[in-house]
Amino acid sequence: MNKLSGMPILLVEMKGAKSGKQRTIPLMYVPYEDGFILVASQGGAPKNPVWYNNLVAYPDVCITFVGQTKAMTVRRVSDEEKAQLWPVCCEYYPPYQDYQTRTDRNIPVFVCE
Repeated sequence: MNKLSGMPILLVEMKGAKSGKQRTIPLMYVPYEDGFILVASQGGAPKNPVWYNNLVAYPDVCITFVGQTKAMTVRRVSDEEKAQLWPVCCEYYPPYQDYQTRTDRNIPVFVCE
């Protein structure tokens, strides 16, 4: 199993928002129902990670997880839904809460379904 910062990762194949080229990016995830949650925290940086724009522009992705690849659609959750999901994210990876306190931006959360 691949890991990033000691946490398991999955591979997300997505289309670049500007280039239109396919890219595969390793991302940490939070297991959720039959899919995954992706948190665009970038460690609490003031700007969203570059992959954020890719997912907003092209929400259809392929996710490779434990050797299996499947097509999924990502959607950014509303603030109301984030209020329900954020505690789940922070329980799975506690530093997310610190990241949110480091930045004024509302850290985007995506659900992969």
